[in-house]
Amino acid sequence: MELMHIVEYCTSNTHHGTEQIIEKLELVPDIEVIEYGCLGNCGECYLSPYVLVNGESVVAETADQLYDLVLEAIKNQELEQAALDKLLDDL
Repeated sequence: MELMHIVEYCTSNTHHGTEQIIEKLELVPDIEVIEYGCLGNCGECYLSPYVLVNGESVVAETADQLYDLVLEAIKNQELEQAALDKLLDDL
């Protein structure tokens, strides 16, 4: 079973041009995108394009960079989970 990844974003962050990135992420089969009015990270939201990926903050300098960083964060989280699963299996 494929693990679904959750990408959460604040509608206020779209002033950075993140709406096109969100639309691209919505097309990725194993990503569920959730829109919120506020994620409670107002300082970060005001300054930079950002989202939460499975609860972890991903911040970029540009909206275009954010897309790549989201995919990279997902890959890293999958690798960390696989390593943890292997460790637990070996116990």
